[in-house]
Amino acid sequence: MWLLHRPNTLLADEKGAQAKPPTNRCCVAAPAVIEFDPDGNYVRGWGGPAKNNEGYDWPRQEHGIHVDDQGFVWISGNHGADHHILKFTREGKFVLQIGKPGKSEGSNSRTQLGQPAAIESDPRTNEIYVGDGYGNKRVIVFDGTTGAYKRHWGAYGGVPDDGKQPPYKPGVEPSKQFGNPHCVRRARDGLIYVCDRPNNRIQVFEASGKFLREFFVERETLSGPVADIAISQDARQRYLFSADGSNAQVYILAREDGRKLGSFGRPGRQAGEFRGIHNIAIDFEGNIYTAEVGFGRRIQKFKPQ
Repeated sequence: MWLLHRPNTLLADEKGAQAKPPTNRCCVAAPAVIEFDPDGNYVRGWGGPAKNNEGYDWPRQEHGIHVDDQGFVWISGNHGADHHILKFTREGKFVLQIGKPGKSEGSNSRTQLGQPAAIESDPRTNEIYVGDGYGNKRVIVFDGTTGAYKRHWGAYGGVPDDGKQPPYKPGVEPSKQFGNPHCVRRARDGLIYVCDRPNNRIQVFEASGKFLREFFVERETLSGPVADIAISQDARQRYLFSADGSNAQVYILAREDGRKLGSFGRPGRQAGEFRGIHNIAIDFEGNIYTAEVGFGRRIQKFKPQ
């Protein structure tokens, strides 16, 4: 299990032991990237600004992490200056950077990103899909080895437009542009699922970018309820698990049409409750892992019943 977090966002009294001089016995910020075993035991950690001319630009605000089928770890950041993604070995050795910090070139650039939110891979084609993102309004695909541009698309498979879009309103015609493609997930049948967080929807595409359909989630919520999704591990992958950071729940949706079949969780800080659920993942045994951002500050593991 891999976790990406933001050491610089800890409060002063949460990292007092690393102050100079120390202000209290607890604590020291953990590395930005942590590998755990399935029971939550620490395996290794690494990450942070480059040292000794390692040749990469660490994001100013960490956001997305993805481990591909070859074991490489991909990182994104969503600070206003973060317009790139990074590739490392699982031990933390730098491999590749796509884009660079500074300024975005917009949603139709082939080389520069725009506060990328999420990363996914396709081992069959050795391609990397990026939900791009907090600044840009598209999905963009690169070669996983060279970083070469392959293709990109916006909402409904169209050409992305960076013009100002009206805010989401229930009952109003859906936006023709992504608000923020906050997650990208690939099913075993090759379909690509994109969370358009501000527009309360999940859009489904072929790998080419051809639009197939969309599902709306919690239409009346005005604060972006589709933070992330995970796809079930049964043979036909019949379900989507959708993390709603606004309403503090995980929804179980039918993958074929987005019908809501069930849910779990509620607002709170206790076990099984959520505060700022931001990411969701699933392992091959069907265990679900949730990560909470902001003051949630934890991972929870749920076993199938």
